[in-house]
Amino acid sequence: MSSSRSPPLRLFLRTLTPVCPLSSSRAWSSLSASRRGLPREKLPEAGEQVPGSGPRAKVLTLDTMNPTVKKVQYAVRGPIVQRAVELERELSEGVKKPFSEVIKANIGDAHAMGQQPITFFRQVLALCSYPELMSDSSFPDDAKSRANRILKSCGGHSIGAYSSSQGIDAVREDVARYIERRDGGIPCDPAHIYLTTGASDGIMTMLKLLVSGEGSSRSGVMISIPQYPLYSAALAELGAVQINYYLNEERCWSMDLSELQRSLEEARRHCNPRALCIINPGNPTGQVQSRQCIEDVIRFAAKERLFLMADEVYQDNVYAEGCHFHSFKKVLFEMGPEFSETVELVSFHSTSKCYMGECGFRGGFMEIINMDEEVKVELNKLLSVRLCPPVPGQAMMDLVVNPPQPGEPSYPTFIRERSTILGSLAEKARLTEQVLNTVEGISCNPVQGAMYSFPRIFIPEGAVREATVKGQLPDMFYCLRLLEETGICLVPGSGFGQKDGTYHFRMTILPPKEKLQILLSKVQEFHQRFTLQFS
Repeated sequence: MSSSRSPPLRLFLRTLTPVCPLSSSRAWSSLSASRRGLPREKLPEAGEQVPGSGPRAKVLTLDTMNPTVKKVQYAVRGPIVQRAVELERELSEGVKKPFSEVIKANIGDAHAMGQQPITFFRQVLALCSYPELMSDSSFPDDAKSRANRILKSCGGHSIGAYSSSQGIDAVREDVARYIERRDGGIPCDPAHIYLTTGASDGIMTMLKLLVSGEGSSRSGVMISIPQYPLYSAALAELGAVQINYYLNEERCWSMDLSELQRSLEEARRHCNPRALCIINPGNPTGQVQSRQCIEDVIRFAAKERLFLMADEVYQDNVYAEGCHFHSFKKVLFEMGPEFSETVELVSFHSTSKCYMGECGFRGGFMEIINMDEEVKVELNKLLSVRLCPPVPGQAMMDLVVNPPQPGEPSYPTFIRERSTILGSLAEKARLTEQVLNTVEGISCNPVQGAMYSFPRIFIPEGAVREATVKGQLPDMFYCLRLLEETGICLVPGSGFGQKDGTYHFRMTILPPKEKLQILLSKVQEFHQRFTLQFS
């Protein structure tokens, strides 16, 4: 067929193509809808809202958002902390208060409380962040060597590159060797190590894998009361069933097998219990579980077919005489193949606690034991969605598990700094217990480990009534009054869970000793004044 068009065809096409597109389109738009062959627009009735004439309704509102998110509570950064920030701002603006500063003892953030970082850790991270510093003679050779090893394990020799989703291979190998040393030579496979964004990321990931079912078959997870609010918040977000078991306050917050059994049997009436979470050393209660207790818990989990989750981020924070940290993995393997080859366990560690206090780097790891191979494939898939944990955090985790060794240039400074920090924490743990136990109406268990005290406080009936009138829980009322009158920021025990009729608060032992003494003195004076006022 010829590509040239005949004259009649050209004339026909000209009738379809306007000579001036702009003027033609204006002419077309000026025609009424009916003349253009379009349906006639309906005129609005009197008082009818014309679409688009008013404010557009939000797509995302409290009524349309994910309902499980609204159930999430996190007391550690709740309304008291928000008010503490407001008070700090008011003080900076010159507003007169009955105190000159706000002392925050609400959260385990060591560096925010004035603790200095470990020199070697920061030297290596500086070298990793800016490799040009390798030529600087002020950095010791072992720091340069460690930085070089980390950088060679990173894509493009840069900590700005993604790593594999499971974490940098060399770091996972170092974690595995650390676990073997810690546990007396029990083997650890780097393939079972997953680097995480702090321990919280690993905990949330494992809970995602565990939660399933609907109605009475919905997954239930056993958590200690008092508990770290991450657990209740995560379970609320996932729509899982929270199963409370109570620690024994009269026995220094120890675990009680009969209480575990009671809690489990009660829960089985309305859900499917699948996991048991343990925090050791404890947060917020500061207890260190005995080896016998851990063995009992493992036997219980084996008998009841429960997945064990061991939160061990405070494993270096043990202060009380006669107390020792025992990892769940070590005890599990020492119990023999009947347990070590069957009980499913995941344990967690972090850069945020112990002597390091490197919370902001968000480094951590988890080790999985006896996980189903097909589930492991799903775990790897889930982790790949978030690409990888922060690589600087992975580097920090590597330094925690592979610190300077005897004979290396940085070893003397490292050991001195580590010992000073842990020694200071032990001293402040004893001080906190001693001072609080001198106050009538406050009783405090020994702070055996971790970074917190969770004393029981007596609140008079008059204060309970006043709190009810204000729509507040009694311990929230107490802590708010404490904050407004003294500038001391603590967290009410209700944010962690407590037995009905009892009241507590959680405070960290992290402030410098001189500031901690001021804090304890103010708490002492306030409690006496508060009790007198409402009795």
